[in-house]
Amino acid sequence: MIREICLNADIGELPGDNGRALDRAILDVVTRCSIASGGHAGDQESMAATVKAADARNVLIGAHPSYPDREGFGRNAMTLSRADLSITLLQQVRALAAIARERGVPIAHLKPHGALYNTAARDEDTAQTIVDVTIQSRIPLLIGPPTSRLALAAHHAGLPYLAEGFADRAYEASGELTPRTMEGAVIAADEDRVRQAVQIASTGQVTTRTGETIQLPVRTICVHGDTPGALASARAIRAALIRSGISVAAVAP
Repeated sequence: MIREICLNADIGELPGDNGRALDRAILDVVTRCSIASGGHAGDQESMAATVKAADARNVLIGAHPSYPDREGFGRNAMTLSRADLSITLLQQVRALAAIARERGVPIAHLKPHGALYNTAARDEDTAQTIVDVTIQSRIPLLIGPPTSRLALAAHHAGLPYLAEGFADRAYEASGELTPRTMEGAVIAADEDRVRQAVQIASTGQVTTRTGETIQLPVRTICVHGDTPGALASARAIRAALIRSGISVAAVAP
């Protein structure tokens, strides 16, 4: 049984004052955050506000780059050459890094977003490009799915890797996330999100959308900041993990 796990959130994705207020509240709960870096969402103002809020709460920050797909919120896979993908990812990471550097805050990890995350799980070239960008950017840690092409590429490069599970997304028997186009892909009920998070953390397993139990060896669990009810879920998940004897911390591999 895991005795310590990282609780992370993808934030900086919702617009305006309400988005920033929600981010601040979520940052009171999690131990790491991945900040939208302009590819699918986020801009200079949101990145600066989120870095400031995370720093004030001693929450580790990470870059959250994506395919350059603001219209589709980074959920559309794009056919890019490795060179073009590298360029857009470096641009996003550098935008956040410049803001973080002004405040004296290190970027603790990189986590790809959306369709890029899913593609990197199964495509060797995409996975290697993300690993190369992480290393080139001197970011010390990569977050992504367990037992994936991305995990393998990081291992071969000697890059520390934090395997991740999701509290608010359904899984297929293959271990992949249920595509968002399918009914039930996003887990809506608080109690179901809490149940899944505790199961993953305490057993290293998850129950799939179709009822199978599969292995899911992870060290961090994510709550999507843009999912309705994210704040209440994050609070409930943290409390349930602690009640189960699992401490919540910004763990490293």
